[in-house]
Amino acid sequence: MSGSAASLLLLADGRFPAGGYAHSGGLEPTVAAGRVRDVETLEAFLHGRAVTTGATLAAFAAAACGAFGEHDDALLGTLDAELDARIPSPAQRATSRGLGRQFVRAFGAIGPKVPLDRLGRSPHHPLAVGAGACVVGLDRHGAALAVLHDSVAGPVAAAVRLLHIDPFGAYAALARLAPLVDDLADTAVLDSLGDAADLPARGTPLLDIAAEDHAVRQTRLFAS
Repeated sequence: MSGSAASLLLLADGRFPAGGYAHSGGLEPTVAAGRVRDVETLEAFLHGRAVTTGATLAAFAAAACGAFGEHDDALLGTLDAELDARIPSPAQRATSRGLGRQFVRAFGAIGPKVPLDRLGRSPHHPLAVGAGACVVGLDRHGAALAVLHDSVAGPVAAAVRLLHIDPFGAYAALARLAPLVDDLADTAVLDSLGDAADLPARGTPLLDIAAEDHAVRQTRLFAS
């Protein structure tokens, strides 16, 4: 991975003011449905999320990093449309674009020399992260790692609040996923080098259904 390790930490930090801390990554409706109850079932959820949604979004982030660096705005537009097609849930599409919009706003506030307005007003979140990674000197691998980390770290932070489980156990589960996250980032880079239409489309039907159910719930702790 090229670029600054500190820049990667900045993009992957859950406290970065892009709004991610208000989202559970689909964990809240999954907990409500009884499918995640403890550290063991949380770890299974995280593994499943990483190899499906996480892997798909990481490949798009890596591709966006490359396209932004090459000033290929046409490819950025294609990536946006291709990712839209891979998110069947309208609620999840809205969440992704909302987070992307907030990321662009937050990224501009920290003073990078290159703005992200080439992405449009409401880009999908992984595309915004990929472009941001390029601006701060990270390569495709760094972009993929940032998105993969976010895909599992967000639900872990939410789990501590939703399940009232031991945070040490929850974060131990996250730590055990580190080798998998590294491998998935490597694969995401390779995937990103191909045609946009051939990028991964690993589905998560239960999360799609849960997202639509969660969006209409009157009482909820997280936005998604």
